[in-house]
Amino acid sequence: MASASSAILWAALFTLAVLVFHAEGLRFDLIGPHAKCIGEEIQKNVLVVGDYQVIGVTGGDPSVNKVSVKVTSPYGEQLHLQESVERGQFGYTTKESGNYAVCFWQPDSRTTATLTIDLDWKQGVFAKDWEQFAKKEKLDTLELELRKLEEQAQAIHDEMLYMKERESEMRDLNELTNSRVAWFSISSLFICLAVAGWQLYHLKSYFERKKLL
Repeated sequence: MASASSAILWAALFTLAVLVFHAEGLRFDLIGPHAKCIGEEIQKNVLVVGDYQVIGVTGGDPSVNKVSVKVTSPYGEQLHLQESVERGQFGYTTKESGNYAVCFWQPDSRTTATLTIDLDWKQGVFAKDWEQFAKKEKLDTLELELRKLEEQAQAIHDEMLYMKERESEMRDLNELTNSRVAWFSISSLFICLAVAGWQLYHLKSYFERKKLL
C-alpha cells in the first residue's frame, strides 16, 4: 500500500512538473514586414534555452529565408540578438521574475514573403542537458531518473512559492486599489456637497439682492 501511494505521489509530481516546467514547441508564420513576439511568465533563477529555424518560405522570393531574433527580459534587457539568420539558439538563466519575450521579424522591411518558423523553447528541468550531466556525475539510468524527479520536485516547490508570492502581491494591490477607490468616492462626495452648498448660498444671495426672498 505504501509503495502504491508513493508511486501515485511521484506520478502526480511528475505530471505537475510537465505542466509547470515544459518544453514548448511552436510553429508559426511570420508574414511580411510584421514582427511577431512570443512571451511567457517565468520566475527567476530558471534555465531557459531555445532553438529556432526557418523551415519554409511562401508568397515571395524563396531566397528570402532569413529572420532576425531578439530576446528581452521583463525590464527590457537584451538577452539575445541575431540578425539575418536561417537558424539559431539562445540560452540564459532568468535574473528576475516576469514576462520574457522572443521577437521575430524579417530584415527586409519591403518583403512580402511569409516565413514558417519552428521554435523549440525549453525551461527548467527540460532545458538541462541530462546526458552530459549523467556523464559528468557518472550516474546510471536509475540514479539519473531519481535526480530528475528530485529537481522536478524542487522546481514544483519553487513554483508554488512563486505563485503564493504573486497571489500575495495581487491581494495587496487589490486592497490598495479598493482603499484608494473608497477615499476617492468619499472625497468626491464631500466635493459634491461643498459645491451644492456653495450653489445654494450663491442662489440665496442672488435672490436676496433681487429682493425675491
